[in-house]
Amino acid sequence: MKRYGQVIRVKPEMVEKYIELHANPWPEVIAQIKACNIQNYSIFMLENHTLFAYFEYIGNDFEADMKRMAADPMTQKWWKETDPCQESLGLEPGEWWHNMREVFHCD
Repeated sequence: MKRYGQVIRVKPEMVEKYIELHANPWPEVIAQIKACNIQNYSIFMLENHTLFAYFEYIGNDFEADMKRMAADPMTQKWWKETDPCQESLGLEPGEWWHNMREVFHCD
């Protein structure tokens, strides 16, 4: 199992829509997340509209599972709803969510 922490920002004018979408996520999207070996997935928001996502990946090929998720038609529809709400922090060229480096963990 590998833990992931990611950050992105929500556009201020889209905060309420983003929260509403995630209050009732589509069951097909949740099923796809689980089918792609992601568990214990949470998203938190700071007051400055920065999102922090945490999840655990339990598969053997993260890139292949993420490609499979990206190819899923319902996930693509979901992202058409959520992506316009977000803006990259621009920390790495071409990235959307920024993957953070884990520097501490305690079980």
